[in-house]
Amino acid sequence: MFEAFSLPFFQRGLFEILLLAVPCGLVGSWVVLRGLAFHSHAVGTATFPGLVLADGLGFAAALGAIGAAAAFTLLSVLIARSRRTGTDSVTALALAACLAGGVILASDVFNSGANVDTLLFGSLLAIDPGDLRLAAVVALIALGGSLLVGHHWLARGFDPGAARGLRSDSSLFDAALLAVVAITVVATLSAVGALLVSTLVVVPAATARLFTRRVLTLVCASVALVAVEGTFGLWLSVQTNAPPGATIAVTSGVAFGVALLARSRAVKRALRPLAMAAAVIALALLGTGCGTRSSGGDGPKVVATTTQVGDFVSEVGGEKVDLTTILKPNTDPHEYEPRPSDVQAVADADIIFRSGGHLDDWTDDLIKDSGSDATVVDLSQDLPVRLFGTGDHEHQGEDQTDDGEEFDPHWWQDPVNARFASARIESVLAAANPEEADYYRGRSRRFDNKITDLTDRTRTCIRRVPVGERKIVTDHDAFGYFTNRFGIETVGTVIPALTTEAQPSAGDLADLEKTIRSENVKAIFPEESVSPALSEALAKDTSASSDYSLYGDTLGPEGTPGESWLGSMKSNVNSIVAGMSGGRVTCFGGSGE
Repeated sequence: MFEAFSLPFFQRGLFEILLLAVPCGLVGSWVVLRGLAFHSHAVGTATFPGLVLADGLGFAAALGAIGAAAAFTLLSVLIARSRRTGTDSVTALALAACLAGGVILASDVFNSGANVDTLLFGSLLAIDPGDLRLAAVVALIALGGSLLVGHHWLARGFDPGAARGLRSDSSLFDAALLAVVAITVVATLSAVGALLVSTLVVVPAATARLFTRRVLTLVCASVALVAVEGTFGLWLSVQTNAPPGATIAVTSGVAFGVALLARSRAVKRALRPLAMAAAVIALALLGTGCGTRSSGGDGPKVVATTTQVGDFVSEVGGEKVDLTTILKPNTDPHEYEPRPSDVQAVADADIIFRSGGHLDDWTDDLIKDSGSDATVVDLSQDLPVRLFGTGDHEHQGEDQTDDGEEFDPHWWQDPVNARFASARIESVLAAANPEEADYYRGRSRRFDNKITDLTDRTRTCIRRVPVGERKIVTDHDAFGYFTNRFGIETVGTVIPALTTEAQPSAGDLADLEKTIRSENVKAIFPEESVSPALSEALAKDTSASSDYSLYGDTLGPEGTPGESWLGSMKSNVNSIVAGMSGGRVTCFGGSGE
């Protein structure tokens, strides 16, 4: 039941919650009393462009968030001086502008977003000393502000006459309150993210407000609720292996709902069975532990970051590795958020195999946060074929060319690279477990033979499609290695980037439609893990087919053709050849053989 409290990452997250309880409880009380709930949520969301800039330019995320929050707060102060403009209306417009600006920066300027995702939704599993220091400083500022000018905030909000007598009618006091709200919101980003700031700043205070009118009681109850709900939510996230930020948000929301019902005498009797049900659920949770995706095999404890890498390790290691794959099938690696079991698996690992590039660049932080001393193997290094940008040119060494072109991390789409990666996995496993070296070698050889057979059959089948028809359009630039290996031309992509986090502009889509028509492209290929809406719309406008989907950044769930790397490649070959030929040509049978 209490094993989670002994985990280092849990202890850091718990410490962060307890530190944040002070500013969130204090400031949350003023937010509720002064009707600033929408403003505090808006400040959190308005940090988005600052987070994107920080991520793209390489400076501290907190600085970017503080800058964006300061700009938004200044705008709010200026708006408050105007009696002609509705504050809520302009705040909503400014909020929309910040979100749009962040999306444009992330998609069109930096083509990045993995770190921004973490900041949008938070991660108590990735707390570092800097986050703890920021929370402590903000706690002191919130406490000092409440003690020094809290009576001015209260008078200005509820008694204008007394405010003039206390000289509290200066707009500087409102500016000070908004500034404290802004820095408190920034401090919560590491815990619950920009989109869930209300979880800690607003909801606990709103819950306490249901039961008290006294300011001191409200403040104390709000601080206590943030601490209790945050601690319980963090513990529950470990028990259910769910994201901590979302779990805390649900906990906070449920507590508010129960409190609201409890205020009504008419429903008190109805609450009794609900309370009993909650008790049963709680007892059931006590018996559950962290969910794992371990293979349970013997041998070294191995962690694989992506589904493809996990499949390669499984093919080579078999029952002689205890394998945990972090990403689940049909999960976009760009949207990864660590679960408690992931951190624990990394902490306990002997070997960590990562795919490399921006697909799993969160690996470094995960290893650092877990305190792992495992051997880390980046399979994208020293590959026979390394593509950059969207062209066919190859380079070795760094992950960026002199011209700024980014390394294409979808290397497993080339069977030659897959053979190289499996051989490297075999070498690392044999070194870690010499007694089973022959076992690994035999499995690696059999897997190599399967890859060679796949390559030969794919090349033979694609030759059945006339050269002029070997043209495709895909969701994003994930298939450059495949098309480069087998002589297929990618004439365009729905999302013009190496990551699914980018967004196409209207001009991009219009140009792509023209290209599809002029090149007589017969099929547009959506990906299994990406919404097909854009691909289907383009297909409808251009009379191309969108009936054939591909496995791009991730493998498919168990029972689907793409549940293994070999299966996903065969399924992709079938889809691509059928799409290019208008359904005339197929390569592998329904069984994938």
